[in-house]
Amino acid sequence: MRHTLPIAPQFYVTAQQPCPYLEGRQERKLFTSLQGDDAQRLNDKLSHQGFRRSQNVLYRPSCTECTACLSARIDVQKFELSKSQKRVINRNKTLKREVNSPWATEDQYELFRKYLGARHARGGMADMDVFEFAAMIEETPIRTRVAEYTLGQDLIAVSLTDLIDDGLSMVYSFYDPSYTRSSIGTYLILDHIALAKEADIPYVYLGYWVPGSPKMGYKARFSGLEIYLNKTWTPLGDPGSFSADLHPLNSEPIAEQVASIALPDSKPVGP
Repeated sequence: MRHTLPIAPQFYVTAQQPCPYLEGRQERKLFTSLQGDDAQRLNDKLSHQGFRRSQNVLYRPSCTECTACLSARIDVQKFELSKSQKRVINRNKTLKREVNSPWATEDQYELFRKYLGARHARGGMADMDVFEFAAMIEETPIRTRVAEYTLGQDLIAVSLTDLIDDGLSMVYSFYDPSYTRSSIGTYLILDHIALAKEADIPYVYLGYWVPGSPKMGYKARFSGLEIYLNKTWTPLGDPGSFSADLHPLNSEPIAEQVASIALPDSKPVGP
C-alpha cells in the first residue's frame, strides 16, 4: 500500500514541564514536523510567525496562562554598534571563523560538554550523549550551516545556523566557558550581523526574548531588535514596558492558534 504525507502539516501540543526561563512556571509548546520536499518553505513561513527549529521539528511557546516568550530578530539595517559591543569585537578580533556544512565532530562535542557543565548543568540538554549531539547538528531538512570559531588550533565557539528566506536563524550556539570575559556569546551575534550585512540579508533571528528572565536579558541590548507580538513584528522599544505577569486570558485557545497559522500557500490552516 502506498502512503503519502498530508498536504497540510499537523500541529500538536507538548505536555507541560518546568519552564527553563521563569522559575515556578510551566511551559508548553505547539509543534509540527518538518519534513518532505516543502520543508524549506514551511520553515521560512513559520519562522516569520515566531516558530523555531529543533532538528526535524518546528515549535513555538503555547503556555496556558503565560505569553512572556517573544520571538526576537535584529533588523540588520537598523542595528548600530554600541561602545561596549565595539569592545567585544576588538577583544575577539583574533578568532578565525569557518563556515561548513552541518557535520558533528568530536571537538565540537567536547566543547559542547564543557559549555553545558559550566552554564547549563541542570538543563534539558545536560544528559545529551554524542549520538544525540550529532543528531542535533546533522538532522536538518533545510539549508543549515555550522560556523566554527578557532584561536590557533583551539575550537572556541560553534554556532548552528539556518538560512531562511529573509535572514540567518541562530538555532544553537555554545562556546568555551573560560572565555566568558570575552563576551563570546555577544560576539557570535555580532559576527552573524556582520555576515548578514555582507550578504545583504535583512534579519538575524535570535530565538526568544523573555522579560524577567536573566538568561535572556542580553538580547534587549542589541539595537534594531524586533519582537513578534500580536501576529506582527514590531520594534522592541522600552524593554521595561513588558511584563511577564500571569493572566488566565493571556493565551488564545490552541484551536484558534492553529487556525491563524499561515502556511507557504499563504492560506491559514483553518477554514
